[in-house]
Amino acid sequence: ALFDQSMHERIAEKLKLEGDLRRAIGEGQLSLVFQPLYDLEPYRLSGFEALARWEHPERGHIRPDVFINLAEESGHIEALTGWVIDQAVGQLAAWRAAGLCAGPLDMHVNISGRDLGNAGLVPLVRETLLRHDLPASQLTLEITETTLMGKLSVALDALHALRKVGVKFSIDDFGTGYSSLAYLTTLPIDSLKIDRSFVMGMEKSAQNVEIVRAVVNLGRSLGKKIVAEGIETVEQLAAVKAMGVHVGQGYLLSRPIRADQVPALLGQSVAEPA
Repeated sequence: ALFDQSMHERIAEKLKLEGDLRRAIGEGQLSLVFQPLYDLEPYRLSGFEALARWEHPERGHIRPDVFINLAEESGHIEALTGWVIDQAVGQLAAWRAAGLCAGPLDMHVNISGRDLGNAGLVPLVRETLLRHDLPASQLTLEITETTLMGKLSVALDALHALRKVGVKFSIDDFGTGYSSLAYLTTLPIDSLKIDRSFVMGMEKSAQNVEIVRAVVNLGRSLGKKIVAEGIETVEQLAAVKAMGVHVGQGYLLSRPIRADQVPALLGQSVAEPA
């Protein structure tokens, strides 16, 4: 085993960042942005995905993959997830109370494998929905395919308990992991999100086109809604729409926006990119 000064410095740096993250969750350094999701036929705004952002007072912008992985490793993920769910549910409830939502909109929130194994997740979600007076059917929890299959034994109780309340579930990054078709037919999953790498790669590879088509056909046969993420060109939008994808998300349709930008979006007529 070898140890040098650079390893010590990396460990010390990581520990410091862990402490900074703990304070950031409690002191309001974190914020949410909201990426719109659109029904493709007919074309209309159908919801938002809440995305956490961390602007460190000294380091500036910290990438989400960095601080989310850090939260999972350090045990702060429960606090982070609780904060995101509370902020996202509260924000959608506020838009509803202000009369900004012409129809029902879904709020999507990502949760981790640790969250699924946390006994406090179900009461947390129930209490948050009740406190903000938001119908459970308007909250969708997203779980990556790899995480779901890896935590299936501990996740089942939470999935079914929240499903009874009315919360919906989506498998994120679908196609990058391995799912048992038997479980897909029995789990309370409402939608499959095709991983952005396949959508963005359709113009470069016929294999990616066939993967997207296969997921759409699989979802249709199982009665699941299909969401395509990572749509960045008009050609990609036309392709997934022609395949029968129900919902789209990506920079072509809209980049993530701040909460104070959402009322303007809700108040305008939506036109499909062309």
